[in-house]
Amino acid sequence: MMWVHHIARSAPEIFLLASIAIGTWLGRVRIHGFALGATACILLVSIVLGQLDTIAIPSILRSIFFGFFVFTIGYRSGPEFFASLSFRTLNQVALSLFIGASGLVAILFFAHLLALDPGTTAGLGAGALTQSSMIGTAVGALAQLGLSPDVFNQLQANVAAGYAVTYISGYILVLLFVPFVAPLLMGVNLRDEAAKLEASMAGEHGAAPINLAYHKFQFRAFRVSAANGCLVHDIEQQIGRRTVIERISRSGQDIPVGPDTALKSGDEILVAGPSSAIVAVSATIGPEIEAQELLSNASGRVIDVYVTSARLHGRTLADIAADLGGRARGVFLNKLTRQGREVPLSPETRIYVSDVMTLVGIAKDIETVAASVGEIIRASDRTDVAFVIVGLAIGLLFGLASFTAGSVPLTLGGAGGALIAGLVWGWLHSRRPTLGSYPAAAQQTLSDIGLGAFIAAIGLTNGPAALAAIQSHGLVLLGAGIVVTLTPMVLGTIFAHRVLHMNPVIICGALAGAMTVDAAVSGACEVAKSQTPVLGVAVPYAMSNVVLTVLGPIIVALTFTA
Repeated sequence: MMWVHHIARSAPEIFLLASIAIGTWLGRVRIHGFALGATACILLVSIVLGQLDTIAIPSILRSIFFGFFVFTIGYRSGPEFFASLSFRTLNQVALSLFIGASGLVAILFFAHLLALDPGTTAGLGAGALTQSSMIGTAVGALAQLGLSPDVFNQLQANVAAGYAVTYISGYILVLLFVPFVAPLLMGVNLRDEAAKLEASMAGEHGAAPINLAYHKFQFRAFRVSAANGCLVHDIEQQIGRRTVIERISRSGQDIPVGPDTALKSGDEILVAGPSSAIVAVSATIGPEIEAQELLSNASGRVIDVYVTSARLHGRTLADIAADLGGRARGVFLNKLTRQGREVPLSPETRIYVSDVMTLVGIAKDIETVAASVGEIIRASDRTDVAFVIVGLAIGLLFGLASFTAGSVPLTLGGAGGALIAGLVWGWLHSRRPTLGSYPAAAQQTLSDIGLGAFIAAIGLTNGPAALAAIQSHGLVLLGAGIVVTLTPMVLGTIFAHRVLHMNPVIICGALAGAMTVDAAVSGACEVAKSQTPVLGVAVPYAMSNVVLTVLGPIIVALTFTA
């Protein structure tokens, strides 16, 4: 084993990279549709590799990696976090805060009952509440206590042990609770409730022209005969489905198109809209023609727009379309994506900041609508490295500030400062899209590598101590973790249903978001046979990413005794 010792001394980063690679691969393996996920597997692999030798990973490296991860969490959540502070989403914000508070109470109860140290308690909270970022904020808080290296390393190992024991059970419980247990507690059938919600969303505006959904968008040219003397507005209304007349050529010359423009026999016009509506246009306007010149100048686009406008947050599509008025003419909503999942469309579908709207229409029209909605997502965008690094540096600097409560120094720490900086930077970018650039692909990469490297460093550095802690407290922590996971979900379900009077389908999505377990949303959608649970995810997910992350230093402050 001399070669292992040589690598551990000369190139410990090889063990770090191996932990990330093997853990990520194992996290993708599915058994009966279930996968542990990369974070838990990276920690387990790093603890095992940490038994091979004493592996030292510089603390500054851990801080940088985790800083990138937490900053990215804040950046992603920032626009929606600040936009959520409104009356339209107050009940979902209240549910997120309630779940965080009840989870904290359950954690502190077991800390007192079992006489757990701050490290073990923080690990219990991070695993049972399935929030990996809590590990870093707790470790950062422990580093501010002025502990001896031996004590600090042991507490750090206990954080890893508590997380390793409780995360898997917590993750599985959330996956099962959201689609199966929550509906039972509310006394509802999730599939029936989803059908009712879909009917209510479509019922009021079922055939209204403000429904922006479409099936297939295309252009066709027609020569006016039957529509001679009719106004553009009347013809568009007669055809319906938001079909629009984009261009009129009269005697070879383009004429301005407006609602009150009268069509004349022989005019050649370009019509844009859904295929199902355009195929029947001939009877209303006149015969279809080739008109290559008209069609060659028709420039249609399909673009993804990241919603950043706070004015749209929490409003329905019907309300937004009415507000846009003529600006939405000839522009159609193809798809709405939230947290990576497609959201069912109806006039009553609500839009939230950080949603992605896929718009289709004439180039000149779609640019106007996109400017009112948010920022166009361009595949060629590059990360503004200076923008990201300056934000992270300011956050780390802000995290140095501290004050003392009794004998315990309270501080945000580098992780807390990075989180706040990320929130502000993400919000600033949403308000001024030209300020900096941090594309989604870059966010995902830095987030995955940052958390993976931090978790691997914790496991490698404290492997033997973490394994010993697991062996001595494993079963006790597992039982406590199960109770800590279930307590906020049970109480949260009752609170949302009986006190906040939220729709049961929205509650299921909100619970998954509040526990930051994306896969639980998929489970709820499968049981409901509908995508409507996705409607409740966005706001709780953004809020809980912040609330649960800051629980780390709170737990340390409330459980540490000098």
